[in-house]
Amino acid sequence: MKARILVIDDEAAIRDSLRMILEYEGYDVTHAVSGPDGLSVVRREPPDLVLLDIRMPGTSGIETLAELRKIDEALPVAMMSGHGTISDAMQATRLGAFDFIEKPFTSERVLVTVAKGLEVRELRQENRALKLAMESRYEIVGQGPAIRRVLDLVQRAAPTNATVLLLGESGVGKELVARTIHRNSPRAGQRFVQVNCAAIPEELIESELFGHEKGSFTGATEKQLGKFEQADRGSIFLDEVGDMSPKTQAKVLRVLQEQEVERLGSARTIKVDVRVIAATNKNLDEAITTGEFREDLYFRLNVIPIIVPPLRERREDIPLLVQHFAKRIGDEQNLRPRRFDPRALEMLQRARWRGNIRELRNTIERLLIMSSGDVIRPEDLPNLEPAERQGMAAAVVVARPETAPLTAESPAAAPETMAPADTAVRAVPGTLREFKEVSERAFLVDKLREFGWNISRTAEALDTPRSNLYKKLEQYGIRQEVDG
Repeated sequence: MKARILVIDDEAAIRDSLRMILEYEGYDVTHAVSGPDGLSVVRREPPDLVLLDIRMPGTSGIETLAELRKIDEALPVAMMSGHGTISDAMQATRLGAFDFIEKPFTSERVLVTVAKGLEVRELRQENRALKLAMESRYEIVGQGPAIRRVLDLVQRAAPTNATVLLLGESGVGKELVARTIHRNSPRAGQRFVQVNCAAIPEELIESELFGHEKGSFTGATEKQLGKFEQADRGSIFLDEVGDMSPKTQAKVLRVLQEQEVERLGSARTIKVDVRVIAATNKNLDEAITTGEFREDLYFRLNVIPIIVPPLRERREDIPLLVQHFAKRIGDEQNLRPRRFDPRALEMLQRARWRGNIRELRNTIERLLIMSSGDVIRPEDLPNLEPAERQGMAAAVVVARPETAPLTAESPAAAPETMAPADTAVRAVPGTLREFKEVSERAFLVDKLREFGWNISRTAEALDTPRSNLYKKLEQYGIRQEVDG
């Protein structure tokens, strides 16, 4: 299909010359004699590229360019002038013109400019398509009251620069909420930088967040910009913020207070303009009590708290989520369309989703890949645990007889103190999974008692990350006030 070029120039000789050059090369050429005339053409039949004279009677080329950008900011525009100034060129560039042609021009100059402009348009269209695809990937799906409350808070928070703290279990979609806040903010055109504070080793997280100078530590062979600098004028998403070390917490607090960072190995401070969105699945109030999280940082982060509900509190959204994941996974994996039997959907709604939306998505992906029929039926579903059993493991341990904590100093007491829990485990669980859950919960409670409910010491003794231990406490509903 021929590319359409619009020439806007008040001189007939220029219009005719450009028409000859461009039509000879196979382009479809339209012309306009003034800025308003050109704007009408663009609204009526959008071209692929515009060649615009900078000096015209009435509405100037600069004024016309500004209006063109409002109509379609991706439309490539090259300015033309026989007596343009550097000031004109700079103003046109600031308004988005991609090139500036001086009159009189040669055929080669015009054709190079047009080819370059069409390449720019193609790249912009690809970028727009990718951006739309990314937005659909991070779309929040649901219509129930729980998710509507979240979206209402997002709508209020997004237009501001206020710091947002997202609270909720693992897998509920806190990242989606963070991206939605950024996408609907004045910073939407700038970068969204994500940092998983639990996934970065403690010795590297400061370098990741604040950057470093060459030679500042062993292995620092090049200067590195930190995530806060990368997010300048945009948003930074600090996921699992509760897992930061006290030293890192102090530096993040300074960024929030002073809006400046200092790279490792440098004494120079760098101003940054960053909107912070943080998230955690930890109880930060308890972390403050145990001295693991700074209270002053908590108050800085908790300007606008948003609690993202678990899937069990929004079961009415599960059919919509299933359809959404089935469509998206089908497109990504090149799978044929499937539909879900109503009974299968009902089973999915009643299932216990401990991993929340993340677990649901993985289940749908597995179903689409492994099932052979055009309809997903109940018999295709894995052994999903019904929601009615959710409280069973917790109830068993809470009801067990009170025992003294097992310590290294009293090994002889171990068989006696463990006997009641053993009896409860044998008496109640009906499946292997239930037995494992009850046993693991009892084991964790005993370990926590042994170390005085100190999370760091317990995690170290169990040789597991603190973040993993916190997830287990959340999974089994273990709390010191109940199990202590």
